[in-house]
Amino acid sequence: MSTAPRTDTRSPAPQVADSHDLIRVHGARENNLKDISVEIPKRRLTVFTGVSGSGKSSLVFSTIAAESQRLINETYSAFVQGFMPTLARPEVDVLDGLTTAIIVDQQRMGADPRSTVGTVTDANALLRILFSRLGQPHIGAPSAFAFNVPSVRASGGITVERGAAKTVRQTFTRLGGMCPRCEGRGTISDIDLTQLYDDSKSIAEGAFTIPGWKSDSFWTVRLYAESGFLDPHKPIRKYTKKEMHDFLHREPTKVKVEGVNLTYEGLIPKIQKSFLAKDRESLQPHIRAFVDRAVTFTVCPDCAGTRLTEAARSSRIRGINIAEACAMQISDLAAWVGDLDEPSVAPLLATLRHTLDSFVEIGLGYLALDRPSGTLSGGEAQRVKMIRHLGSSLTDVTYVFDEPTIGLHPHDIQRMNNLLLRLRDKGNTVLVVEHKPETIAIADHVIDLGPGAGAAGGTVCFEGTVAGLRASGTLTGRHLDDRACLKETVRTPTGRLEIRGANTHNLRDVDVDIPLGVLVVVTGVAGSGKSSLVHGSIPASAGVVSIDQSAIRGSRRSNPATYTGLLDPIRKAFAKANGVKPALFSANSEGACPTCAGIGVIYTDLAMMAGVASTCEDCEGRRFQAAVLDYRLGGRDISEVLAMSVTEAEEFFGSGEARTPAVHAILGRLVDVGLGYLSLGQPLTTLSGGERQRLKLATHLADKGGAGSRVYVLDEPTTGLHLADVEQLLGLLDRLVDAGKSVIVIEHHQAVMAHADWIIDLGPGAGHDGGRVVFEGTPADLVAARSTLTGEHLAAYVGARG
Repeated sequence: MSTAPRTDTRSPAPQVADSHDLIRVHGARENNLKDISVEIPKRRLTVFTGVSGSGKSSLVFSTIAAESQRLINETYSAFVQGFMPTLARPEVDVLDGLTTAIIVDQQRMGADPRSTVGTVTDANALLRILFSRLGQPHIGAPSAFAFNVPSVRASGGITVERGAAKTVRQTFTRLGGMCPRCEGRGTISDIDLTQLYDDSKSIAEGAFTIPGWKSDSFWTVRLYAESGFLDPHKPIRKYTKKEMHDFLHREPTKVKVEGVNLTYEGLIPKIQKSFLAKDRESLQPHIRAFVDRAVTFTVCPDCAGTRLTEAARSSRIRGINIAEACAMQISDLAAWVGDLDEPSVAPLLATLRHTLDSFVEIGLGYLALDRPSGTLSGGEAQRVKMIRHLGSSLTDVTYVFDEPTIGLHPHDIQRMNNLLLRLRDKGNTVLVVEHKPETIAIADHVIDLGPGAGAAGGTVCFEGTVAGLRASGTLTGRHLDDRACLKETVRTPTGRLEIRGANTHNLRDVDVDIPLGVLVVVTGVAGSGKSSLVHGSIPASAGVVSIDQSAIRGSRRSNPATYTGLLDPIRKAFAKANGVKPALFSANSEGACPTCAGIGVIYTDLAMMAGVASTCEDCEGRRFQAAVLDYRLGGRDISEVLAMSVTEAEEFFGSGEARTPAVHAILGRLVDVGLGYLSLGQPLTTLSGGERQRLKLATHLADKGGAGSRVYVLDEPTTGLHLADVEQLLGLLDRLVDAGKSVIVIEHHQAVMAHADWIIDLGPGAGHDGGRVVFEGTPADLVAARSTLTGEHLAAYVGARG
């Protein structure tokens, strides 16, 4: 890597009122923080830097933001607190000067299939009011345009007397705009019954083929077998017409099974509620595979996928109905709303224009309001959450951001920087966890944590200005101005992957050949069509493995040791060394502490008040029975091994009495992907998106080729990586290619682009302004041509001269 000077173009910060106007943190010990103390100036932009696992999130999110939210929650009544998430007091001696913290993170937005970009912002609500005022024909209140509100509702009865007879008539009130056929989902499902059961068998013989339906479960198999509606010993194909109706379609009915009151309902509505009421992407992989086999989704024929009633679709403003407005690209919708001039709703139009303009300003103008929110990336979700704050009248708030530049092309990072500065200039404190030097450069104050990760981190290495950071000699300071060089020679492809006529989402019948046997980087501005091309067009096969940042499914017991398969050889090594059964060394099996069931903590439900998680007093959080901890390997018990970092464990299992080649090999792969700082027993729920992706990658590195995976597809693998770790990632990608693999990377980081053998650049813009291949070739050719936004930024990055 070479270095190049950087210019500081940030706007001047507002002056702090006095030297005491600070957020003071003293004695912070959350996670790996080592009793640290920092003072953060209010109404400034403070960036927290450091390698992955150095303690940035522990300080910003788990300490400062968590305590702010906990204190706010305590101002509510006990009854209200019962509906709020449990927040324990962080491990810190003093937290002084806190203001209300608003966390704008990368957590994926709700898995409800009715949740859209429009519903999670104010845009849909504003549009509904607009159409209720100006739409012709006039069909009612705003709720008449809401696909989340049922179109009719029973509203009691009227007694009608006819002579001596009395009857009660049910009356209905027309409320919302939900299509009754698809219930506001836009699609209907057709279930293949052969995927649910084997009709040649009886329920008692195990007819059900639904994942997770165990024969001893009250809520599934036993409920059907012992409901009284069916003969559990009769093959399903011999059911009478009534039995088949009860089996498949019976409405919810109260039954008693072995003295337990349960609700029985037909198999089809039960499957719809259990599996189809959730967003597909939120399902566990094996459940998703089952749904894909068993269910065919088709566009609702009644509403044509708009989710709305015919009445809602009939009302129009200038020829456009609300469904068509929500389907527009937001940049186009903003222009349409901008042309509306109606004094009677002028304030409404002004607010709607501001909201839509915020989408465009933040780089999300390529989205549509009807886009399901569950399909947004982590970066897109974070930017959508920002929209509600850009127009807020609140001041003196603490905004907390988690790598807001994730998923952004270099062209868009300056736009994000401007938004962060706007929030600061309104009188707010802005705290940003970030690795990108472009955003670090605009900070008023920098706090650099480290020097390493995990147990090697948790201390403050530097506090001060960006200029001071550059001169500080810390790991971040030394790498702040790193520049990757273009490769002098590139690899020769060994083949090609042909894509023809790709038209997923905004792609415009794209024809492109992806070279194999080399490192290919697919780039372009956010929304240009990169993911559509790579994930939507590359044929899935046994030779292609896609490694993304999605959540890893598992319980709160899941950790890197269980996910990677480390725990099995570790248990066997302990068992062999001590002459006992391997099951003793599982916190999910025989060795588990009976008091906490191997979880390490006791969860206490306090009814209306927030529950409490306290360390188990019997095992002191170590999860195992005391007798199990008497068994040792290399002088360590199993709980001590699980508390080790990957790097420490690699050394431990690499030599001496504990030498275990199978364990050592897996740990080496975790170190290779930059996860040496994770502890073996760290819950997977605490990992970031980038850490999850690298953990998945490590599990695939065991595949040596042959009939295995030959093409790796990675989605922004630099996410969450410190500047100093990017070079290690590039080395790993090189080793994969040199081992005969083909590596395709969706990436914005210029160091990865510069290191590529071949670049495919999409654009030129986002949404309908993108979807085309605007460049194919080597990085050197892209820099020389400077024909695209990517080319211009890469040329500036490598210091090329025109």
